[in-house]
Amino acid sequence: MRPSARYRPIAGLLACAAVLLVTAACGGGSSSSDPSAATKNGPKIELTIATFNEFGYDDLYAEYEAAHPNITIVQQHAKTVDDHVKNLDANLASGTGLADIEAMEVSWIYKYLAKADKFVDLRQYGANDLKDRWLDWKVAGATTQDGKIIGYGTDIGPEAICYRRDLFAKAGLPTDRTEVAKLFQDWPSYFATGRKFKQRVHGSAWYDSAVLTWEAMRNQLIQAYYSNEDRFLADENPRLKSTWNQVVAGSKDGLSAGLVAWSDEWNAAFRTDKFATMACPGWLLGVIQDNAGSFGKGKWDVADVFPGGGGNWGGSYLTVPIQSPQPEEAAKLAAWLTAPEQQVKVFKKIGSFPSTLDAYNDPQVKSQVNPYFNKAPVGQIFINRARNVILKQHKGPRDGEINQIFSAALARVDNGKQSPDAAWDQALDQAEKVADTRVGN
Repeated sequence: MRPSARYRPIAGLLACAAVLLVTAACGGGSSSSDPSAATKNGPKIELTIATFNEFGYDDLYAEYEAAHPNITIVQQHAKTVDDHVKNLDANLASGTGLADIEAMEVSWIYKYLAKADKFVDLRQYGANDLKDRWLDWKVAGATTQDGKIIGYGTDIGPEAICYRRDLFAKAGLPTDRTEVAKLFQDWPSYFATGRKFKQRVHGSAWYDSAVLTWEAMRNQLIQAYYSNEDRFLADENPRLKSTWNQVVAGSKDGLSAGLVAWSDEWNAAFRTDKFATMACPGWLLGVIQDNAGSFGKGKWDVADVFPGGGGNWGGSYLTVPIQSPQPEEAAKLAAWLTAPEQQVKVFKKIGSFPSTLDAYNDPQVKSQVNPYFNKAPVGQIFINRARNVILKQHKGPRDGEINQIFSAALARVDNGKQSPDAAWDQALDQAEKVADTRVGN
């Protein structure tokens, strides 16, 4: 449904950034300003790292190798997240072929938390001493029920609301981002404002897609499809059904433009008045700018708010499979790549928003301003949004596949191909079958 954790570089967001050239700590529970403090003169080691799309690590690999002359880093790069997952699953099943470090996208790491015995518990190499680097909820996303930590957090996708100032003005709504934020304290107020907008502005929808709105709302639920014990509960989860009801009611009232994300039609819609708002993780700013071009400059803005508090859409982790013949060195490299200093460098290079707290104190992050979005202080906005994300959201081992089922059902409703009740019942039936399938299948 979406372009995975690496998404798109945040064009324009990085215009003012300059990198802080400080080398991060590496190694187990100790810290050092010199990454060469570990095994500089040790035996020759080749470390493989499997990633997908764009992580922005090439310069960091060279930096690490320069500080560790005995280590060579070999990247195994998949063009898409689907290719990466296929390779990971095949090599996991065969018991051989996995890289020393395997990247995992946030929407499917839960599948592998159920197979935590196949991955190194990074607490063996100092993860307990490092975990305060990250936002609590980022650490929780790679932590098993019994406390094993299988991944170090890379980027995140904290969500705000992007909106069209010109269309808001046409509807008689406030355009100043501070005043706009007051309109969207919860989802009922977001939808209610959308209905007012539709009454006043004909020919424009309130948001681009019911599916993407569902994604934003569903990601705020502490439990959506699974209980904390990984029991399928979608059919008895009133909060999930309430979320569904709000989204399908929006489609009925014409709030959705009915677009399929990343389709040609969706891309082209940014150069028209097709819709006025969208749930907007930081990485999506570059997508909007790329698609809207000169048409959208000065029209789009970002409000420091997300209905219901906070939400996250995107991000990844670095894990170390037990297949690795050098797990300690792999864990050191993973820790270094995800350290605050390195996250700031990656932020500057490709716009991946940091998940480490110290990065938020860096002036290059917190003082970022985006000229395209009416000089919005996007650094501080997305820091605020990241701090408002709920803690310890639980997703079960088949969560990603089940969400695809419900998203497809919503798309049918959004396009008038199926009634909400029929789509819900069909999704439940399909999801139950998926949830009952063994994780290893």
